[in-house]
Amino acid sequence: MTLLDFPGRVACTVFTGACDFRCPFCHNFELVDGSAPAVMDEEALFAFLKKRRGLLDGVAVTGGEPCLHKDLPKLLAGIRDLGYAVKLDTNGNHPDLLEEILQRDLADYVAMDIKNSPEKYARTIGLSRIDLGAVTRSIGLLMESGKDYEFRTTVVSQFHEAEDFAKIGEMIRGAKAYYLQAFTDRDTVPFAGLSAPSREELEGFADIVRPFVRQVHLRGVD
Repeated sequence: MTLLDFPGRVACTVFTGACDFRCPFCHNFELVDGSAPAVMDEEALFAFLKKRRGLLDGVAVTGGEPCLHKDLPKLLAGIRDLGYAVKLDTNGNHPDLLEEILQRDLADYVAMDIKNSPEKYARTIGLSRIDLGAVTRSIGLLMESGKDYEFRTTVVSQFHEAEDFAKIGEMIRGAKAYYLQAFTDRDTVPFAGLSAPSREELEGFADIVRPFVRQVHLRGVD
């Protein structure tokens, strides 16, 4: 159960396996590399949710990257049929599936990661290269959808600096909401030695983005 992952809802979080990114600061790398066994199948998930109607009112679907799974719309539709609101987390690299989900009204809230400025995107996601056309298209889909959404960046000192946030602001110009999330270390992070900027640095980065976005917030700082 979470009061944080789905704004305004008492929710549970469903983690899907696999991801097409290899972010060095990922908290869920055991899902990314497939080393974590599945805890339950779809049937068990729906049984769990049926028992908790009245206790929970939302389900946050995250990963890994949920949009790698072509049957994701079917899963979300089943959750909605049980009366739950749905939040989807995505890296934005699968705009065709995201568009289907938005058009079919299968998500009430979408949170999309903006990993870094365009020039540093590939390095930040642990790949040698990436075509950002898919990410750019997903940004546009969300901004034009009329749905509740947010863009967010997990800020890591070793990957982000002030000039990146002006470029991120350009990428999401006119967006409803943008969150800067402070990196926190844990045992499942694949690379050691990473750290978060100070609150003062994060506030400075937020100020850089504010001229581009309607609301800018910090998350995960004291």
